[in-house]
Amino acid sequence: MPAAQTEQSFSGTSFPKLLSPPLLAYRSLDGSRFTYDVDVMSIRRSISLGGIGILLSPALHCAQTANDRQSQIEEYSRKAQEYLRDKQPGLAIPELQALTTLDPKNVEAQANLGVLLFFQNRPADATPHLRAALELQPSLVNIQSILGLAEVSTQNLEQGRKDLEAAFPLTEELKLKVRAGLELVGLYTQNGDLSLAAGIIAQLRKAAPDNAEVLYAAYRTYSDLSGESMLALSLAAPDSAQMHQLLAHEEIKEGNTNAAIAQYRKAIAIDPHLPGVHFELAELLHTSQDHALKADAEQEYHAALRENPQDEKAICRLAEISAHKGNVEQAYEGYLKAVELQPSDADAKLGLAKTLIDMNQTARALTLLLDAVQLEPENAVAHYRLGTLYQRMGRREDANREVELYKKYKDMKEKLRAVYSDLLIQPEVIRAGGQDEK
Repeated sequence: MPAAQTEQSFSGTSFPKLLSPPLLAYRSLDGSRFTYDVDVMSIRRSISLGGIGILLSPALHCAQTANDRQSQIEEYSRKAQEYLRDKQPGLAIPELQALTTLDPKNVEAQANLGVLLFFQNRPADATPHLRAALELQPSLVNIQSILGLAEVSTQNLEQGRKDLEAAFPLTEELKLKVRAGLELVGLYTQNGDLSLAAGIIAQLRKAAPDNAEVLYAAYRTYSDLSGESMLALSLAAPDSAQMHQLLAHEEIKEGNTNAAIAQYRKAIAIDPHLPGVHFELAELLHTSQDHALKADAEQEYHAALRENPQDEKAICRLAEISAHKGNVEQAYEGYLKAVELQPSDADAKLGLAKTLIDMNQTARALTLLLDAVQLEPENAVAHYRLGTLYQRMGRREDANREVELYKKYKDMKEKLRAVYSDLLIQPEVIRAGGQDEK
């Protein structure tokens, strides 16, 4: 029958009954809670005395021995349950050790003992009991994860990796999955298997998108991959267009925008058809306050479109430029095409909505703005424009709500900007004639 689900904790709730299939739940040494479903079947045994004999006959002696053994098993089990119920796992361990010695095929006792030993920082002692439980019932995925962690702790790295690899995809308990996954990432990184590490990171980010440990591990892994790729490219093709495009990205990180422009131009001189290079250069030029450079940006956006007529981002940028020039119809056509190409682009819908408002088509604009705030609920600009439109339509209550949301998300953005202001490198002013410094 299915395992009864009861909880255990080193510092809080009760432990499971050992002979009732347990839901292993406990706190790690750092206090974080884990719950693991062992899901085992109760083991029933029957003792056949087989025949009648005299008091001291071998058959009766064997029956008495079997009865004594069973009584001992039940006594050890009872005491262990009491200690666990009283939150005294240290006292439960000797009872479980005696129980597994008498009944080594008791899955529940082996699993419980292994888990208790592991979380008392005794991975070497825990390993044989966890392995025994897994051999008796191979479907114990969470036990296999803990076993892998114990093996890695005792430097049995190869076997630990195998157990973690087998258990990780099937592990559903989130905290255990994160711990097992991060351990795998560490093992892969140590061996230089960064592509495998990135694969685990992708799964962890999907399972725990806000976990700080996962996000930091992702940052480290992707940074290592970036460095490895840069080194490989510099050795394989040091004078290639791709190498100059990569160097442009690195210059941007350092705030050296003029040097980045120079690298982009070198890349284009080598290969004018290099994917993405015209749009990237245009984006950089577009941030300049110099009108001549902004004109260059427009030409680069057009170049990007010649290379890829379906470049929705370039179409959207050109529509924005047309709007700033007062070319409403041209802006409308551009934004409309961008929305058709990428319906999930909130910026394209915002641009089209603003253009429609300028054309007095408020009903269509309203639909687009509602879509935009649904796509990006924290987009302050979207809430501001929606509030402004509601105000124009006389819907004051709706307008006030959107204005409050605008203020809320604007304040959040400002706070984030303040947090990062000391960390971010400020780009230099982009100027004409400074692109050939490097």
